[in-house]
Amino acid sequence: MHSFGEDRVSELQTLKLSEIAHIEMGQSPDSNYVTDNLALGIPFLQGNAEFGEIHPTPKYSCSQPQKLCKAHDILISVRAPVGEVNIADQEYCIGRGLAAIRFHSMPVKLAAKIIEFTEASLRKVAQGTTFEAISKYDLLNLEIEVHPENEKSFLNEIVDSIDTNIRQTEAIIAKLQQVKKGLLHDLLTRGIDDSGQLRPPQHLAPELYKETSQGHFPIDWEEIPLGQMAEIVSGVTVGGNGKGSLVSDVPYLRVANVQDGYLDLSEIKTIKVSQQERDRYLLQYGDVLMNEGGDFDKLGRGTVWENQIPICIHQNHVFRVRTDANKLRPFYLAYWSASTFGKRYFINSSKQTTNLASINSKQLHAYPIMVPPEHEQLAIEGRVASINQKIEIETAKKDKLKKQKSGLMNDLLTGKVRVTSLL
Repeated sequence: MHSFGEDRVSELQTLKLSEIAHIEMGQSPDSNYVTDNLALGIPFLQGNAEFGEIHPTPKYSCSQPQKLCKAHDILISVRAPVGEVNIADQEYCIGRGLAAIRFHSMPVKLAAKIIEFTEASLRKVAQGTTFEAISKYDLLNLEIEVHPENEKSFLNEIVDSIDTNIRQTEAIIAKLQQVKKGLLHDLLTRGIDDSGQLRPPQHLAPELYKETSQGHFPIDWEEIPLGQMAEIVSGVTVGGNGKGSLVSDVPYLRVANVQDGYLDLSEIKTIKVSQQERDRYLLQYGDVLMNEGGDFDKLGRGTVWENQIPICIHQNHVFRVRTDANKLRPFYLAYWSASTFGKRYFINSSKQTTNLASINSKQLHAYPIMVPPEHEQLAIEGRVASINQKIEIETAKKDKLKKQKSGLMNDLLTGKVRVTSLL
């Protein structure tokens, strides 16, 4: 059983990392000994390899490794981005950009959290003009707050408990995302009948379906080109001269802001435009945003604008689709565009280059959509909104846990709050 207390803060020791751990700096091996055949050598990690995972994922192997880390070593990125942390699940050959830290006496997960906690300190000493990097000297002299031996195991349990809660919540979110994916497929192929239930599959009730160019769909659904149900507008040209007198800077959406099913508004840029251009490209609630180009899997991704920013326009590489809601509801259009049917059309119709693709306004006008009656579109939206709400609740829970973890780790690892054992 554990408790937090304010006593014995003075027992914390400030030690250099070199006094409590062995440090192995990575070194890239000769390229002649590196292969993508993982069976021909020791797994090779280069740079910031898969640091988002609990265990690293190697993409190459090395037959004559120069620098090795052992299982349970703490891997840290020493080149941009500096300070990201992982735990090695086995022996690896580590390349330049990675360092392996092996503590002499410290539970592994606790040690990893201590290193992760010191990222801010590492970034302060990072140097470089092209990219940030830290040297072995920086790591050797990194100062670490070390707890007494009798507290280390308790701290490790607390860290493990918090991480377990976060992982469990992430697993729930992942499961809900999979349920949503399957539900969307059923809703967009079977729809919802008058009793509020999914229609039976086509092979069980063929009389309820008709054959279309995109497969079998409910008999009262219509296949209609998007241009007959919506106004499609390309946005403002960045770097253009503009028309008329320029007004103050206006926020605008770029391709990077329009993700698959959501908006990334972490970085919003502004542009000077005329009053005429601002009025023409001003976004309204319910506008569906679709990207003109990008990676194959992101082409045409549809996201509904919900007035997240009071006054905002869009770039010319982002199409604004303003539907006639009596014919086609915007959220239904976004769901359809994210489906296999929408993605198949964009890929087959696009102009393709290496790893990139693009569509034009003409192709978007011709975009065929299977359209249910309005009341059925509403019912489909309701089902998706319900599962989206569950995902949002779990995501908020995860964010809260991470925030609590950050605060608690700050208190525990600095000694502001101490953990002791109660018998």
